[in-house]
Amino acid sequence: MNAQRIATIIRLELTQRIRSVAWYVLLGIFAVLLLGVTALTFISVPRDAFQQAGSTAYSIIVFFVLLLVVLVSPTLSGNAINGDRDAATLAPVQVTLATTADIIAGKFFAAWITGLAFLAVSAPFLIFAAVFGEVRADVLLVSLVILIIEVAVVAGLGVALSGILARPLFSVAVTYLTVAALVVGTPIAFGLVGTAFPIEIESRQRFLEPVYDPSMQVPEECMTADPGATEPLPQCVDVGFGPGVEEPDYRCGPWTTSTYTAPRFDRVWWLLSANPFVILADATPTVWRDGYPVDAFGALKVGVRTAQIAPEAVQEYDGCDTATGVPGGDFPTSEEQVEGTVPSWFVGLGVQLALLALLMWRAAVRTHTPSRRLPPGTRIA
Repeated sequence: MNAQRIATIIRLELTQRIRSVAWYVLLGIFAVLLLGVTALTFISVPRDAFQQAGSTAYSIIVFFVLLLVVLVSPTLSGNAINGDRDAATLAPVQVTLATTADIIAGKFFAAWITGLAFLAVSAPFLIFAAVFGEVRADVLLVSLVILIIEVAVVAGLGVALSGILARPLFSVAVTYLTVAALVVGTPIAFGLVGTAFPIEIESRQRFLEPVYDPSMQVPEECMTADPGATEPLPQCVDVGFGPGVEEPDYRCGPWTTSTYTAPRFDRVWWLLSANPFVILADATPTVWRDGYPVDAFGALKVGVRTAQIAPEAVQEYDGCDTATGVPGGDFPTSEEQVEGTVPSWFVGLGVQLALLALLMWRAAVRTHTPSRRLPPGTRIA
């Protein structure tokens, strides 16, 4: 490959997009949407949580940029090669000194730069949210690096499929399906496979029960309509019996047992590893506050990581035990749950890059000239 020839192809590709008015309209719409998302994020939180609003706004903006790239990039890159072939502009380039690798690399970098234009438009909003939210340097750096890589992966898939498939419309559709399989298909497969093989869980529980002394005095308003009744009405038990009245003693009630089924997501959590949004959230360092995340990165990470934890076959709640009977007294925080799990972002990113490399190789084989065989109806020049 030659850097000068690749730069020439990049310049030609970008010039075609810059001349399009629709391109600037799309960027303008994107800026307006980001303005609305940022304003609503800061407005919807209390004033004393302004710093948390900044962290939340920053993570939402990064997710939003990735979402728009996922939605728009297949249209811009899905016909990069076969579109030129269909317009009879690919053959003149192929007869120059530019090699097949130069052409594919140039179109890939051009599609990548096009996707990064959305990131450039979002820069003022990211800076605003990062400054007011006091976003940590490691969170800022890692999230932007992963976002840039994911933009490259999505753009590269479109370019590669446009070189493999002959019809531009079909290659754009297949690019959308491939991206959809990573973004939407992975959580669908995760949910379906996880619920298809459930586990039966036994639940045992007991609670404290009041013991009433028939000889104790009870106010008339707490008595039932039955003259011989000695137990107070339920509302009197909740609010007490008034001043000077002895409260009942409590005893442990009997154990009750029930069974129910729960999905085994701990067996299929790896299906989410190749999801672009999961990779972004899982790789970004989490900022904790009182054991819970403060931004959307951490919230998604907690949801994905806790799926690795297998449900207990026997679950027990003892309301008579002061250690476990107090609500929230024996439940781990999100930070404690995540610490015992395994990160998976590098595995998912490796799967994406391996898929991209395979498709790029196949695109180079299909685009290479002279070609021994072409699909019927393929235009040469």
